[in-house]
Amino acid sequence: MLTVLLSSPRVAPGLLTWQAWAALREASRVLAGSAGHPQIPALTASGVIPEVVDAPADPGALASFLSDACVDGTVVWLAPPGSGAEPSLLSALTVPVTVLHGSHDLPGSHLLDAVAVMDKLRVSCPWDREQTHSSLVPYLLEEAYEAVDTVETGDLAALRGELGDVLLQVLFHARIAAERSAADGGFTVDDVAAKLIRRHPHVFASVSVSSADDVSANWEEIKKAERMAASADGASSVLDGVPFGQPALSLAAQLQRRASRAGAPISFDDSRSGERTPLGSVLGDELMRLVAQARSADIDPELELRSAARRFADRIRDWEQSQ
Repeated sequence: MLTVLLSSPRVAPGLLTWQAWAALREASRVLAGSAGHPQIPALTASGVIPEVVDAPADPGALASFLSDACVDGTVVWLAPPGSGAEPSLLSALTVPVTVLHGSHDLPGSHLLDAVAVMDKLRVSCPWDREQTHSSLVPYLLEEAYEAVDTVETGDLAALRGELGDVLLQVLFHARIAAERSAADGGFTVDDVAAKLIRRHPHVFASVSVSSADDVSANWEEIKKAERMAASADGASSVLDGVPFGQPALSLAAQLQRRASRAGAPISFDDSRSGERTPLGSVLGDELMRLVAQARSADIDPELELRSAARRFADRIRDWEQSQ
């Protein structure tokens, strides 16, 4: 009797199913084709001592080898991590065989592969080695806008690939940051992920909320505490952390949201008594009023302007076709 034990390289060695451990303990022999198989140290520590054998790589020859090994009892074959049960191997076996999945990938486990790939790129690729946070900023913006474009155009099938590009930028920045010490502002991709838990104490801690508004209010309190902790003198502004490099309409909307949450007075007229207000300032104030009007109607002014721009582009293309 042969058991082909499959395991995931993304699950810690030794974290196997009850059925897998039962098969391992009951087997006459546990065989592995490489001394570097990650399950060997965990199994050895538990009292199950695998034998490292010089098994052939060819599926047909390996089937013959494993069939012969089963003559004197039951055998568990530790398949290479991440490999499947090859049909050519199973069909060539001359003994009864059971394929047993000892561990399964959890949702999101392939993110570990993405982190490993980024590590290798940073070390092995000349272009990736030279990049900095600053040099990557244009790509971060570009990939984010391309992802937005797929949503706005309804091309949701393409969204998957664009999100992959955005994810690459996140991993890239985290990998660069990991090269610095914590004292120099360094952090890891795990620190990035931990923010999801820290910002949701109503899910992962004892904070109680009853509505989405409560969640938003609690979110603001957490961000305020984080801003104060990051401030050298312990003081903070509700505007701390607002990125002024974003598009102007988005900036105006975010500034207004922050100010209104703090209960600050909002005025869009910067003219001084007795002074002639430049046309640009008048137009700017009017735009700020329009942003406020959009916010009061729960409308995103940036998205609405983008939609209007798309409609304008469609009209221009129609006009071009008619000429």
